[in-house]
Amino acid sequence: MQTHIRDTPGHIPRPALPPFTIRPARMGDVAPVGKLLATSYATLLAPDYPAEALAQALPYITRPRSSLLSCGTYYLADTGDGLLAAGGWTYHAPSGGATGPREVGHIRHVATAPHATRHGVGRALLEHALFEAQLAGVRRMMCYSTVTAEPFYAAVGFVPQAEITVTLAPGLEFPAVQMCSDL
Repeated sequence: MQTHIRDTPGHIPRPALPPFTIRPARMGDVAPVGKLLATSYATLLAPDYPAEALAQALPYITRPRSSLLSCGTYYLADTGDGLLAAGGWTYHAPSGGATGPREVGHIRHVATAPHATRHGVGRALLEHALFEAQLAGVRRMMCYSTVTAEPFYAAVGFVPQAEITVTLAPGLEFPAVQMCSDL
């Protein structure tokens, strides 16, 4: 899939992205996923979070989770030369709580490379994850969204439920938005 932006008056065209494939992540993807998470979150979250809070949170939210990389439902938008996006779903909530009913899934650790935002890559990856979850019997998808990503999730049908804080470590709370979508 290659994305092009039409030339319109007053619009500065951006270069098209290289073609990419959406594929399941594997344990060998630890380094590129870590790089993507670090670049994405440090850049894209900066306008919406205080610098000190973001600096404290980044070591926790940019660490690739081996449980996600090996679960088969965490996907990568891969050009062959690098990653444009990552994200997926599990039956387990991000907080590590017990698995709920098999009809409920949880969006997990979504990130898009800053240069790939607004090109449809993140949406394609998320729609792929939602399609696969629906095939697995999931009927409701939950999501802990960053404040920054709330409009992105709303654009694909997620509805905000409440402002929440996610505990990243003892004494380290990170503001988020709980969202959900019926599939």
